Amino acid sequence: MNSRQERAVMNKRKTADRNAWEPRSRARRRALQALYQWRMTDQAINDILVQFRETQDFKGVDDDYFEQLVRGVERSSPELATQLDEFMDRELARCDLMEQLVLLISAWQLRNEPETPGAVVLDEAADLANRFGSAQTHSYVTAVLDRAARAWGALPAAPAGE
Repeated sequence: MNSRQERAVMNKRKTADRNAWEPRSRARRRALQALYQWRMTDQAINDILVQFRETQDFKGVDDDYFEQLVRGVERSSPELATQLDEFMDRELARCDLMEQLVLLISAWQLRNEPETPGAVVLDEAADLANRFGSAQTHSYVTAVLDRAARAWGALPAAPAGE
């Protein structure tokens, strides 16, 4: 096999990998939007879930994962906020709402999904922050989650001196 054929095979594998993860990525995006609505309106989560399924395009979305994320963050928000505190320079409540939600979703994943690699959680968090947050959201979110993931064992510990 020549180098051109090898590159074609590698690109095909990368595309297949992305396609395999895409339904969960879409579920994270929908979960962020649903949780945003929940925090802005105090509407019941059950009502928001029904509304999202009726009004949003769920084609290609892992619906079960969407609900798992929304319900998990709803139930665990106070505990997750406390757990994140030690990795932050301010209280979670003082962050922008999108920062809060991306941090909570990602912290929930790091604490409850050992099968999802920590690096994937951080990459997805950065994507959410870039799509929905302010210009600096992704940098702050990534820094906080990197420290948390290392402390919680979802990423290897940082080398001494970092």
